[in-house]
Amino acid sequence: MSWLADDDNEYDEFDEDLIRVRPNPKANRPRTKRRPAHEDAQEGRIVGVDRGRYSVLMAEDADDERFITAARARELHRTPIVTGDRVRVVGDTSGEAGTLGRIVSIIERTSLLRRSADDTDQVERVIVANADQMLVVVAAADPEPRARLVDRYLIAALDAGIRPLLVVTKTDLADPSDFLAHFDGLDLTVFTSGRGHVPLHDIGEHLIGHSTVFVGHSGVGKSTLVNALVPGAERATGHVNQVTGRGRHTSSSTVSLRYRSATGSGWVIDTPGVRSFGLGHVDPTHLLSGYPDLAAIAKNCPRGCTHLVNANDCALNEARAAGELSQAQQARLDSLQRLLDTFNERSS
Repeated sequence: MSWLADDDNEYDEFDEDLIRVRPNPKANRPRTKRRPAHEDAQEGRIVGVDRGRYSVLMAEDADDERFITAARARELHRTPIVTGDRVRVVGDTSGEAGTLGRIVSIIERTSLLRRSADDTDQVERVIVANADQMLVVVAAADPEPRARLVDRYLIAALDAGIRPLLVVTKTDLADPSDFLAHFDGLDLTVFTSGRGHVPLHDIGEHLIGHSTVFVGHSGVGKSTLVNALVPGAERATGHVNQVTGRGRHTSSSTVSLRYRSATGSGWVIDTPGVRSFGLGHVDPTHLLSGYPDLAAIAKNCPRGCTHLVNANDCALNEARAAGELSQAQQARLDSLQRLLDTFNERSS
């Protein structure tokens, strides 16, 4: 049928068959949220992160380790990918120079160690994934040990379901007995190290079969210990400023290193030294998990007890008033209540 016009020069009918429609498959394609299945993806382990590029171990056979460089796929958006993550990778996974794989998904994590800038900041900083142990490194002197910083490490570890260990270095400079008394009663394995005595074998035996994240204040000898345990690690070491008493940041990134011995292997995850460790991301009700001996006493507290200094009928306060707490327990209770005060102020 053709167009028909009347005397008023208007169209009486319109034949749609005469309209020419330009094909545009892309515009006409229905939108979908389905993503590629990536059935050919291979599993790998993140061992290092550097400016948007990820070092991935694709084969964990001790005789055939293959490392590649990979980038984040667009579908992951801003999902954090951290050292220790198990991931699925597609693309070029040969590991040859100039090649680049693509990380398309993160395998479910077994643990996640986090910290915040301070106790009032609830924005978490992810440190490492899938670690099952934390080795806290502290010096007996130079710099002076900080029991409250170690308390924070322990709380973060226990909150994440990670077993804590403690190493005290530089025991040739000072006796760590008074410092270690602060942790009496805790289920905490402790190693001591000094000039001429570094228990590498004993520490190494606790690393076998585990993924252990090393944490510590700058200048305590953490990177020196890592280098001794993992020959060839070449982690940068520094010194303590004699004026400020602070260590200089040396390790600037978190990396996973393979620990090997005649009896087995494990992973050592070295982190940059920190001078503070915020717990703003931790649920205040979980703080007692860092003090198992106090938690046992707190079971006698009334429901909803805040455990603060002025809390009525608090079993912890009553035990202190009755002289039933050891000196170390009193010090830990002071530390706990300071943390609880901080969280109480944050929520008010």
